[in-house]
Amino acid sequence: MKLSKQFPLNALRVFEAAARLGSFTKAGDELGMTQTAVSYQIKLLEENVGEPLFLRRPRQIALTDTGERLAPKVTEAFAMLHDAMATARDSVEGTLAISSTHTFASKWLAPRLGSFHLKHPAIAVRFQASSDIIDFAREQIDVGIRWGDGNWPGLALHRLMGLEFTPMLSPKLAEAAGGIREPRDLLNFDIFDAGDIWWKQWFEAAGVTDTDLDRRPRNQLGSQAVEADAAIAGHGVAILHPAFYAAEIALGRLYQPFELTRSDGKAYWLVYPENRRNVPKIKAFRNWILEEMKAAGN
Repeated sequence: MKLSKQFPLNALRVFEAAARLGSFTKAGDELGMTQTAVSYQIKLLEENVGEPLFLRRPRQIALTDTGERLAPKVTEAFAMLHDAMATARDSVEGTLAISSTHTFASKWLAPRLGSFHLKHPAIAVRFQASSDIIDFAREQIDVGIRWGDGNWPGLALHRLMGLEFTPMLSPKLAEAAGGIREPRDLLNFDIFDAGDIWWKQWFEAAGVTDTDLDRRPRNQLGSQAVEADAAIAGHGVAILHPAFYAAEIALGRLYQPFELTRSDGKAYWLVYPENRRNVPKIKAFRNWILEEMKAAGN
């Protein structure tokens, strides 16, 4: 079996530059090669083709008929290769689209993104803050961060962190009411959101079973982060994750009146389509966030 000649890709790259620039010297300058090296690569290509591609004249070169026919095809081929590489880089670097709950995005992810960008400066991040379960087949989202029990068939799942909850309010609001001495005192304030199962679970754990939560209006503010803002403003009591609001507690903007916390067993999860597990930008984000969670003790 006769073997075909090796494809002269380097020589073609030199030929394309020389044909476009009309000079071996200029081609060498563009490619970082000497004129002698350029001439050698052109000679190799001509031997491969079997015909001269340039007419050599004093201080001037010109394409032969064969060179004229070959040059536009080579230019087109390198343009196609350039486009293919650009597309590949977009998938490796490009933009990582993340769907996340508003609270996780604002209280955990956004403050730490700097370290992700330091490790992967070529990957831009685009957030879509939503509590809705996105459909990866219909939306241009690479990864999601969901709150739940991890029961999402067809997706790769990585548990990030569990979440304990406890009531919090503005210390000024607590002081204006004469202080909070027992869990029942919290019922003297507006509750965000009175219909949230977390409130019932926390009060039961605190030994308060005769609450009026079912009869209260549901002040649904859409996310834990917004409820925290309302509590900081002194509008009522929110049930929050203490670890997300450590800074606000330390600064005296939020007050946690009781040490008692509860958990419903759910967690935050990193999710993405199983068949995209090895996409480089997804792999980079997955490795980074799992390392961050491990360092934080989650």
